[in-house]
Amino acid sequence: MTSPSPIVMHKLDTPLGSMCACATDRGLCLLEFVDRPVLEDEISDIQHQLKSTVVAGENTHTRQAMRELAEYFEGRRQVFEVALDEAGTAFQLAVWRALRAIPYGETVSYQVQAGVVGQTAAVRAVAAANGQNRIAIIVPCHRVIGKDGTLTGYGGGLPRKRWLIAHEQRHAGGMVQGELF
Repeated sequence: MTSPSPIVMHKLDTPLGSMCACATDRGLCLLEFVDRPVLEDEISDIQHQLKSTVVAGENTHTRQAMRELAEYFEGRRQVFEVALDEAGTAFQLAVWRALRAIPYGETVSYQVQAGVVGQTAAVRAVAAANGQNRIAIIVPCHRVIGKDGTLTGYGGGLPRKRWLIAHEQRHAGGMVQGELF
């Protein structure tokens, strides 16, 4: 039996700070701000879940993520196309799929998101699954807000969440989903 290929890790700079992008041969498995205290734990978790090791480097998925993120921050991309290799429970994967369905420039409450995944009584479990999302921005957990419209719960920090929501709302008008100039 051959050992799995390594997970490559590459650092990239964004207007919101440096981020760490990790990818397998199948897709991006982590995109996180480097100043997050849980980053080391997240890297350890993906190594364990994917039964692989992390090495410095790039692959087609990290390079595509860098291009798409640059376009996103320039206001030219609303939909990400990079392949993902998410490691999580069936419930987490369903919650993360629901996150990707939230339209660019829009927000929903945790309660609405719980209904989307068919777990209306599981608002806290949905919020916890959002918190376990390891692919920031591309899996847009920043688009989920409190029922009363307040900004709550973003691992990258509320100032970043506020910036991301404002950025998307500023660029949402007049652009077809996924269209690039």
